Amino acid sequence: MTETLVRLFVKNSRDTADPAVRAAYGNLASWVGICCNLLLCAGKFAAGLLSGSISIAADAVNNLSDASSSVVSLIGFKLGARPADEEHPYGHARFEYLAGLAVAVMVLVIGVELGKSSLEKVLHPAPVTFSWVAMGVLAASIVVKLWMALFNRTLGQRIHSGSLIATAADSRNDVLTTGAVLVASLISHFANVELDGWMGLAVAAFILYSGVGLIKDTIDPLLGLAPDPELVRHIHDKIMSYPGVLGTHDLMVHDYGPGRQFASVHVELAAEGDVMDSHELIDDIERDFLKNDRLPVVIHFDPIVTSDARVGDMRCWLAEAVKTIDPALSIHDLRMVPGVSHTNLIFDCVTPPGFSMSGARLKEAISRLVSEKDPGYRCVITVETSFAAVPRAGE
Repeated sequence: MTETLVRLFVKNSRDTADPAVRAAYGNLASWVGICCNLLLCAGKFAAGLLSGSISIAADAVNNLSDASSSVVSLIGFKLGARPADEEHPYGHARFEYLAGLAVAVMVLVIGVELGKSSLEKVLHPAPVTFSWVAMGVLAASIVVKLWMALFNRTLGQRIHSGSLIATAADSRNDVLTTGAVLVASLISHFANVELDGWMGLAVAAFILYSGVGLIKDTIDPLLGLAPDPELVRHIHDKIMSYPGVLGTHDLMVHDYGPGRQFASVHVELAAEGDVMDSHELIDDIERDFLKNDRLPVVIHFDPIVTSDARVGDMRCWLAEAVKTIDPALSIHDLRMVPGVSHTNLIFDCVTPPGFSMSGARLKEAISRLVSEKDPGYRCVITVETSFAAVPRAGE
């Protein structure tokens, strides 16, 4: 059924890098969510009124919040698909993140209100009328939510949308919530144990927990979440696949919303090569990313001396030596400047985010290693923090 809906409502569905196709996927998922959740809300609300069950009514409100979330997501996808303009040259894709944040706040408000109603039911319990019709509605809801979880996960993975993948997880969680309400209703009926208010509290607590998670998921990219390791690896591997490239470092990926990313990176090429040839190679790499990945990449050329064997040997030794301090450390831009009494080793050392050692202590540790190798070397080190660490081999 998922593929049928995609064929009907998404043109050029395979071109998922196209912002228009991405928006079509988002619109499809949003409309499906709105329709399904409104139907489920209506059915459960009727069942809750007939039986007087606060937990079933709470589950109905949960579906209403999911429908509201889909409406906000729909607005977010539509606004996010707007092209760049003079005031917003990087586009409007971050509207998706803002829409997700609005949804998370709505979920928290609903969770608090349901918690208050359920607590009132616990303190002042009222009889609940058992109904097989209500049980049938809950069972049907479980089936629909299972399908919605698969549907949203499929679409979310296809367009790499964290919003849709989160929606899929929310639908999966709804299956557990509705299942718990169903089991509690059956136990209350057959074992004559009143669980309705308590189950309403459990549903409210679950909604609050989900809301907190949604807020974190939507705030992270707005604050500057680290880029996807798969994207970092892809950028690194594509650059290194070009003949003549000696290395790459200082990758920075700027996220302006799903499908709106920009990157800058340093690429090491032989200093002895023709500057025009090096410039042409860099242009080719940038065009490759723009054409095949729709990723604008700005590349800075770092010349590396390859004609002096001493520089190459020292670079290889130093790259391994710093890893004895921490395996995540790396060096680049090494230069050797001979003097009368000593030779300066000038280079940058890159540390991972959250590295515990201070810059001064790290410089001392590296200088000690170099001095033990050859007292005639003096280190001039610039300590940098990595913004996008390339995964090591085997990760």
